[in-house]
Amino acid sequence: MFVILVYDFNEKRVAKALKIARKYLHWVQNSVFEGEISEANYKKLKIELQNIMHPDEDSVIFYTFRTQKYSKREEFGLKKGGEEFIL
Repeated sequence: MFVILVYDFNEKRVAKALKIARKYLHWVQNSVFEGEISEANYKKLKIELQNIMHPDEDSVIFYTFRTQKYSKREEFGLKKGGEEFIL
């Protein structure tokens, strides 16, 4: 499946969230990640983020798609994310 992850964590936990998200997805912009992910890794990612978050201070949004085939992405301005591929 293809996933877009958007999160907003308190300063104290944002570095941990970044480290977790980078294990599974490609960094696009500040607190935004995307990429293909298996169901098993998607579940692991959600659990790891839930384990560090404080629900009264932090938020996480996942957009999930069956495939990236029918999606379109447009970028304007400064490109912040990397083009590296995760193996």
